[in-house]
Amino acid sequence: MSDSAATPLRFADLPGWPDEDHAAALAVFSRSSATLQDLPRPQGHARAWFESHFTPMLSNVGGTPLFTGYFEPILDAALTPDDRFRWPLYRLPADIAENPPGPTRAQIDRLGALAGKGLELCWLDDPVAAFFLHVQGSGRLRLPDGSTFRVGFAGKTGHSYRSLGAELVARGALAPGQVTADTIADWARRHPDAARDAMEANASYVFFRQLDGLGEEDGPLGALGVPLTPDRSVAVDPAHVPLGAPVWIEVPGYAPRGRLMVAQDIGGAIKGAQRADIFCGTGAKAGAVAGGLRQTGRMIVLVPQAGGPA
Repeated sequence: MSDSAATPLRFADLPGWPDEDHAAALAVFSRSSATLQDLPRPQGHARAWFESHFTPMLSNVGGTPLFTGYFEPILDAALTPDDRFRWPLYRLPADIAENPPGPTRAQIDRLGALAGKGLELCWLDDPVAAFFLHVQGSGRLRLPDGSTFRVGFAGKTGHSYRSLGAELVARGALAPGQVTADTIADWARRHPDAARDAMEANASYVFFRQLDGLGEEDGPLGALGVPLTPDRSVAVDPAHVPLGAPVWIEVPGYAPRGRLMVAQDIGGAIKGAQRADIFCGTGAKAGAVAGGLRQTGRMIVLVPQAGGPA
């Protein structure tokens, strides 16, 4: 973030800053920040450490602020297809990784552009859940024998992302004020043919890889390669917010007095200086919080002070 694109603030300008759990935020920051090695090691009070080494900066770049949530779903899956498990998750094809863009969602789902190439990682039993897993980018999969494994984002076809909610509003299927993850999923399951057409309007297609070495308490891996932390990790646009940076986020109804988080992830729909996606956790409860989170607010980046790391 350049100085010309942002206005410096004081920590006194951040409502709720004195009452924040700075130690919890510092623990998350310490796991992933590439700049921590260049800063004095934290000693004593976490709040004082942040205040001594960072300046809050509010972006002056235009754009409508928007804060949403995402989560790690838990879904039923199988390693071989049958009458129930018919919707595959694909590994990233080497040719698409090296030379995007690849086929569109319609070409993959409707025309079988990747079928028979041995790219299937597993199969799901619900096309709507499969689509939402593409949006979330990671998940825990529960196999018929009771075992589980984790999958995460491996790449995408290279086509532009189109929000299913925006598509349903454009088609008159939902009113703008009705758009939540639950209302979208409910409509899609009640109108499977129309939902398939609407989902195919999003030509972007996500590929997955199996994630090994994660503990039961670990979140999914973010863009920095470390597990995400619920309500502390946030996906940002790296063109405006440096990955690894601490960020102060104020969102009515979620964190009205602010919360100190860390920019640890990215997302195809996350574009702009005041656009962020907050990781809400794993499972249905986290999904309910994430699905209902679509608010205005503001994000303030904590930038290392002059004389410190760039």
